[in-house]
Amino acid sequence: MLTRNVDPTVGLVQVRTDSERAVLESFLDFHRGVALRKLRGLSETDAARRLVPSTTTVAGLVKHLTLVERNWFSALLDPRAGEVVLATAESALASFTLTDEDTVERLATAYEAECVRSRTVAARFDLDHVVPQPQPQLGEVSLRWILVHMIQETARHAGHADILRELTDGSTGAF
Repeated sequence: MLTRNVDPTVGLVQVRTDSERAVLESFLDFHRGVALRKLRGLSETDAARRLVPSTTTVAGLVKHLTLVERNWFSALLDPRAGEVVLATAESALASFTLTDEDTVERLATAYEAECVRSRTVAARFDLDHVVPQPQPQLGEVSLRWILVHMIQETARHAGHADILRELTDGSTGAF
């Protein structure tokens, strides 16, 4: 389950006085769960439907978030042989592109698995752990910076998914 020890009916109230790490991880898990809930329950057609001028779809957003998780946690902090961080705008845009294999269930499962891997990798490092990354304007980044960036990135795309879901079936909100 993506929301770890956060009851979605209570939201993030449970961690309001916890450690910095617990707060950061809980906010990220909350937004991961929102993005996933926006995908689940949609038909394959609705998940892949373009409702805005760009190629953004609910399914494409979750596919993109899976790649973003892999890039910022696994590939940067604990790369597997041959795994590289994709740092170009073109690779980021391409990550929204769907294939015939990109079903709602496969995308949701892949995203959940990547989030588990991200959590496992991040747990091995202190918030102050610093790694170089390929974007020259950023240079080195800390795990703390990565977590804050991922909260921003995931929340932003969960908001996009919320709008697309509202246009699809009228449902709105985090739950």
